[in-house]
Amino acid sequence: MSAMHTFSLKTEVVSGVGTLERLREFHRERVGIVTDALMVKLGVADRVRQYLSDSAVTIYDKVTPDPPIASVKEGARELSAFRPTIIIGLGGGSAIDAAKAILAILREMNSRSRITFIAIPTTSGTGSEVTAYSVISDPEKGTKFPLVSDELIPDIALLEPEFVRTVPPQITADTGMDVLTHALEAYVANCATDFSDALAEKAVSLTFKNLPVVFDDGQNVEGRIAMHNASCMAGMAFNSAGLGLNHGLAHAIGGRLHIPHGRINAMLLPYVIGFNAGLDKNSPEPAAERYARLARLLDLGGETALKGTQNLIDAIVGLNKRFGVPLTLKALGADMDVLAQSKDALVASALADFCTSGNPRKPSAEDVRRLIDKVAG
Repeated sequence: MSAMHTFSLKTEVVSGVGTLERLREFHRERVGIVTDALMVKLGVADRVRQYLSDSAVTIYDKVTPDPPIASVKEGARELSAFRPTIIIGLGGGSAIDAAKAILAILREMNSRSRITFIAIPTTSGTGSEVTAYSVISDPEKGTKFPLVSDELIPDIALLEPEFVRTVPPQITADTGMDVLTHALEAYVANCATDFSDALAEKAVSLTFKNLPVVFDDGQNVEGRIAMHNASCMAGMAFNSAGLGLNHGLAHAIGGRLHIPHGRINAMLLPYVIGFNAGLDKNSPEPAAERYARLARLLDLGGETALKGTQNLIDAIVGLNKRFGVPLTLKALGADMDVLAQSKDALVASALADFCTSGNPRKPSAEDVRRLIDKVAG
């Protein structure tokens, strides 16, 4: 008998041009915007503020990439004094993740307060606008760790494509490959269901079709809308199904070597897919048929599960090359001495990572070590 599964959607998603109009429905609120200095400098924060004309608004703009614990605590202190009724996470995944962590602290400080949480992503990548995850870093330990709670899921997500039209090509590629990683990991995760599969398949299809388009032409509005939607759907998929070893390794390696999250995910993806499918032993694992199904969906062919998987890997490598994503850490210029010295810690961190528990093939320490060696180059 099949196990029982639950699929739920908490977030109201508003997509397409003009989504900020939704903010006009809020009146006489106390709004705390969590963002970074660039969003303030570019006037994005002020654009959001214009839709909240009769509300009191304060901006915490000290979010940095891979938000550290200290920044989150500082933001919570500042916003606690303001007593917000609405928190808006405005920016990329780091800003929304920081807003989630700040919100968790505020709710812990006053459990009776009702704070509405709105996410406005300015990159198409993390899917954080619809997930229960927040990734925070600990610079002293050189690690990233996920916070996981349904309390972190935003109430409203506003997918405004105008905010992503000026994202540079390399960031577009890095964040877009993060979308692909989310969808692919959710598709083969232990808790995948028909519901998460549908979202993951659509996210994969949209990404393969539209990421090259917006990489070449960031002003392509339809492509930007499609990638915003793909990011959101991939987030819904992995929020339900879980992720896997790719993210477990990315958190460990990216945190230690300071590599952008989407880029290290993209670099790891071909190797982790090969491991999950059983290419390393030339004997198909159950995930191989899942990957082959996606290959067929993308018209990549493949007469066997392993061949279909290999075709999918080749297509991903092709995307990486097209976007200038190196295939190895050595080619990236990473500090190989730090990698060598940290290998045991990286293996332990990846295996202990919450995301790794969802992987379809259970890895051993030696398996993880071999994958690190492969991506090292």
